[in-house]
Amino acid sequence: MRRQTANQTLTRLAKDLASHPFLLFLAFLGTIAQVGLSIYLPILIGQVIDQALVAGSSLVFWQIFIQMILVVIGNTLVQWANPLLYNRLIFSYTKDLRERIIHKLHRLPIAFVDRQGSGEMVSRVTTDIEQLVAGLTMIFNQFFIGVLMILVSILAMLQIHLLMTLLVLLLTPLSMVISRFIAKRSYHLFQKQTETRGIQTQLIEESLSQQTIIQSFNAQGEFIQRLHEANANYAGYSQSAIFYSSTVNPSTRFVNALIYALLAGVGAYRIMMGSTLTIGRLVTFLNYVQQYTKPFNDISSVLAELQSALACAERVYAVLESPEVAEIGKEILTSDQVKGAISFKHVSFGYHLEKVLIKDLSIDIPAGSKVAIVGPTGAGKSTLINLLMRFYPINSGDILLDGQSIYDYTRASLRQQFGMVLQETWLKQGTIHDNIAFGNPDASREQVIAAAKAANADFFIQQLPQGYDTKLENAGESLSVGQAQLLTIARVFLAIPKILILDEATSSIDTRTEVLVQDAFAKLMKERTSFIIAHRLSTIQDADLILVLVDGDIVEHGNHQDLMARKGKYYQMQKAAAFSSE
Repeated sequence: MRRQTANQTLTRLAKDLASHPFLLFLAFLGTIAQVGLSIYLPILIGQVIDQALVAGSSLVFWQIFIQMILVVIGNTLVQWANPLLYNRLIFSYTKDLRERIIHKLHRLPIAFVDRQGSGEMVSRVTTDIEQLVAGLTMIFNQFFIGVLMILVSILAMLQIHLLMTLLVLLLTPLSMVISRFIAKRSYHLFQKQTETRGIQTQLIEESLSQQTIIQSFNAQGEFIQRLHEANANYAGYSQSAIFYSSTVNPSTRFVNALIYALLAGVGAYRIMMGSTLTIGRLVTFLNYVQQYTKPFNDISSVLAELQSALACAERVYAVLESPEVAEIGKEILTSDQVKGAISFKHVSFGYHLEKVLIKDLSIDIPAGSKVAIVGPTGAGKSTLINLLMRFYPINSGDILLDGQSIYDYTRASLRQQFGMVLQETWLKQGTIHDNIAFGNPDASREQVIAAAKAANADFFIQQLPQGYDTKLENAGESLSVGQAQLLTIARVFLAIPKILILDEATSSIDTRTEVLVQDAFAKLMKERTSFIIAHRLSTIQDADLILVLVDGDIVEHGNHQDLMARKGKYYQMQKAAAFSSE
């Protein structure tokens, strides 16, 4: 993924926030109202003090005093309403951002997902966006108000005393120099913090989801050590980032306190020397100095938080800017068009360009054939299916469906013609009915039950507390591996696809159930082109065509009898399988 600069990320943030113009306009008005009332209050305070010192009219005094009360009440209401507006704007933006990144993930190449850990991606969608929300909240609540307060305060101070205003403007940049220096250092550390947090989340996700495997290999110590290292790195970067960012506020406060003391002394001396400056106007000016310098403290704190928010936003926008899978197909493939003849024409492919796995593959598969794909691990069996499903683009050549390139069709319409049952099961949080009807949400209960019976899953479903309405939590962990596999098989029976793909589909099922499922599969595969990837060679002896893959090449193809008669690679595999079963 392309790395962005802080300025590019900030520009993206501004454009996205501008997509909510009404809320942004209300927030802008609220900010102006808050600053205006805050600037007006010191004027009234100075006038009240001068009225009291010169023994002016009591009527004027009380008029000014009542104005002060009204301004305080108005400012309080505005300061109560502004955070509500800011939060509405921010959470509208982050709601859209989450939806965009989720939609984006489903449009990215499978290769992109393969390169990213699931924990890392979860961290970007959840933790990084939450950190971004915290940063944006501070920006609206403190940064924008602070910047506007500084500008208006300067204009107000110029109306009171030019010399003291120049002193303020000459001295206060010291605090900005300090905060800028610290912000540059903390931004790098916050970047490292978010990266190590992603690694930490990935390790935790792995340790929870693969607990059985970790314990079976007694690898707890190794995982604890890796997590200890990730925790140490995260803690180190976090502590350094927080240390640098936390020094901003006290440093700028110290500088601003010195400036305030100096100006108070200069103003008092001017009054003693007979200047036209009054005590009330000096109090007003010093209030403006506080209002002018205080935002520097707030802005300094925000700058530190902003670095963390930008580092998180950079990771989120890096996903959003990743290139999507280009849809090159134009035609919509309908089920009534599909007969099922598949042809690979001089196909070459590699997951990495420098390492070609499948080289110049050509094979014709008649419609309605039962095709078995066998070979050692890493030979390219699943890769062949991935190419057929267009999960990965081929490097060269073409794949034809009924004589027409599969790249002429849209991905969605092409994949709708395939039914897949994989070795690894996936169940969503929901009822048994919802999981079986995943590919056909409009299916009736009768259709779902018929599919479950065909897959031999109805028996165990009826034993569950609520039957087909039983809710599955945590991806169906309450079910056995075999039961979960049967539900995924039932999905395919419900969809009734034109082309069937079975990738070790019965590997987690006991022998008795497998016989029943194989019989059901035989009915489903009738007059349909079917691809079967199987390590148990005894299950594919009745295949019409057996493809033997070695290092991405089809070294042999034919039916069982022909391949056994040749006494080549397939013959050796059968002998080895028979020997291992003895």
